[in-house]
Amino acid sequence: MRRGILEIRSVRVGVVAIKSVHTGFYLAMNKKGKVYGSKDYNPNCKFKERIEENGYNTYASLRWRPGNRPMFLALNGKGRPRPGSRTRRQHLSAHFLPLLVS
Repeated sequence: MRRGILEIRSVRVGVVAIKSVHTGFYLAMNKKGKVYGSKDYNPNCKFKERIEENGYNTYASLRWRPGNRPMFLALNGKGRPRPGSRTRRQHLSAHFLPLLVS
């Protein structure tokens, strides 16, 4: 199913934008940590990418850091986005493994 393919584009060193190949929407996070799709690229669409020690990647909102604590992209058990305010770098639900799709 091609609807689940996301394109990760480098914005600058260590910062990426994530875009759905199927819909063309950018992945974004608001100041409350809610993940949503944005038709237009904006500052909410920038994520700091970090390669963790286990080889997986984590993505934290570049713009929003309430209380100076990063908010990460993460999925719950049903595959739905978790609120960024309830995520931590150590949570396995925030670890992603990018794959090259041709």
